[in-house]
Amino acid sequence: MKNVDNFNTNWFRLDNKNAIITGGASGLGQYYTRALMKSGANVLVVSHSEKGWKETSDLVKNTGQKIEFLKKDITDQNAPKEIVAKAKETFGHIDILINNAGLQKRNKWQEFKDKDWQAVINLNLNALYFLSHAVAKAMAEQKSGKIINIASMQSYRAGKFIFPYTASKHGVVGLTKAYADALAAENIQVNALAPGYINTPMTQALRDDKERNTEILSHIPADHWADPSELMGAIVFLSSSTSDYITGVTLPVDGGYLLR
Repeated sequence: MKNVDNFNTNWFRLDNKNAIITGGASGLGQYYTRALMKSGANVLVVSHSEKGWKETSDLVKNTGQKIEFLKKDITDQNAPKEIVAKAKETFGHIDILINNAGLQKRNKWQEFKDKDWQAVINLNLNALYFLSHAVAKAMAEQKSGKIINIASMQSYRAGKFIFPYTASKHGVVGLTKAYADALAAENIQVNALAPGYINTPMTQALRDDKERNTEILSHIPADHWADPSELMGAIVFLSSSTSDYITGVTLPVDGGYLLR
């Protein structure tokens, strides 16, 4: 039992912890990988291609931690079993799962394709469910673990051109709550991180659109698009023992966007 007398900043450390991060070699996922490894964790990055592997390896080479990569389409039926087996073979046990991999398809409602709906839901929601389930079984054996799902501002809002993405991110919040309730008895905490508007190559077009950029900034009390590094503290917090009594929560890191 933790108490005030033994509190120290080491509770934020992830030494001797092992993590799986889907999509952890590119975009925001790369920052999650870097954050966990800087905090002491070993990481298995799972991605559908080798894009970003070398760059990510170079960025974390001075952390002293171990990084491994697995090329796998997480929507494959056998992916959860193979990912868990690889993590156990590499590290011995699994302490953290970050369900980061995601897909967005955009179109007018009249022109939205069924195949795009299926692709987004399959990756953003179905794959998250099956991998979480497989990893939770491994964590239950050791009576500890952290599962962190990546939600979105679209977990709260509409998104009239991105129907499957919005539906999937609402679903991520629902699954987070359901798993948090179901796994609490196993000492497994399940939470979600909801990034706001982040300065990344993927959002360059929005930032270049003067009208949309002004509109977005008018909703952000912090008055700036977040640098990806501004998510790193939150992901470490949710991965660490400091958050042991927090479960079923979706944490927005949005500069106050949802306030307006």
